[in-house]
Amino acid sequence: MVAATLFGMNGDEQLLRGRVYGCDHDDPGPLPARTYATLVGGPLDGLLLDITDWTAEEVDGGVALATELSRWPGGRALYDPSAGEPRTPGPGIACRFHYSGDTP
Repeated sequence: MVAATLFGMNGDEQLLRGRVYGCDHDDPGPLPARTYATLVGGPLDGLLLDITDWTAEEVDGGVALATELSRWPGGRALYDPSAGEPRTPGPGIACRFHYSGDTP
C-alpha cells in the first residue's frame, strides 16, 4: 500500500472536488500529461490522485492518504481500486479508487 500526505486542507470537502491530492493550492488542477485515479467516497471524495509513475502492483495495492478529514484527525483514509473495473492507460483519468475505511 502506498502512503501519501495531504497538507493544508481545511475540512471544506466541497473545495476538494476536481483538485489533485497533495498539490499546491495555487495550482490545484490536473496536468494534461499526467495519469490520475479519481477518489470515490469517504473524506476525499472527488479528489484526483496522481498515479503517473506508479507500477501496476502499486495501483493494485491501493493507498493510505493522510488527511485531517478522516475519523481520526491526522489519520489516513484508505482507498482501493475495484476489482474488474476498467483502467485506461496513458494521461487523464485512468481508474477509480474507492474508499474502504480509515486508520489512525
